[in-house]
Amino acid sequence: MAEKDTYKTIETASKEVLFKDKNSKFFGYAFPVLNEDDVKLYLEKLKKEHHTARHWCYAYQLGTETISYRANDDGEPSNSAGMPIYGQIQSFGVTNILIVVVRYFGGVKLGVGGLINAYKTTAQIALEHSNVLVKTINTDYLISFDYKNMNKVMRIIKEKNLKITNQVLEMDCKITISVRKKEAASIFETFNHLFEIDIEVI
Repeated sequence: MAEKDTYKTIETASKEVLFKDKNSKFFGYAFPVLNEDDVKLYLEKLKKEHHTARHWCYAYQLGTETISYRANDDGEPSNSAGMPIYGQIQSFGVTNILIVVVRYFGGVKLGVGGLINAYKTTAQIALEHSNVLVKTINTDYLISFDYKNMNKVMRIIKEKNLKITNQVLEMDCKITISVRKKEAASIFETFNHLFEIDIEVI
């Protein structure tokens, strides 16, 4: 089986969406996140914005090859909020994403079934209003060489259409490239065989 080297995520935060059920209002948001600090920042921001809300339930998933996730019911009955939100992250197949659903209680209890439906639907609408895109899982390499070998290195970079993410071109040159995972081994070999040129994984 070929190794998977793409993943789906969102690049920008979704627009606020609203789902209503029996006077309760559910506001949904999707955010791109890379770590738990990002998650905390967005949660704090929403808690300030919606400081009179009753619940801020959320789920997030981080990582492309090693996945970590968390689902939080924030005071709602167990598994009635966080997991239905996380279920939508799974069903859309996205990662590096946080979905928050903010609930204003409308005075009428929805029951666990009603809550599951409301949180699931709000998360789904937030994802439908997000711009989901496919990205490649990349390996970053640092190539080090003397200035005199510049043409050799640049020729390969051009031929293979490699993406340079950083470069320092002085007497000692250093170029960082980002290579799609499934091409990474062959690119490494190409540079590794060259005389006076070092390549290492970052």
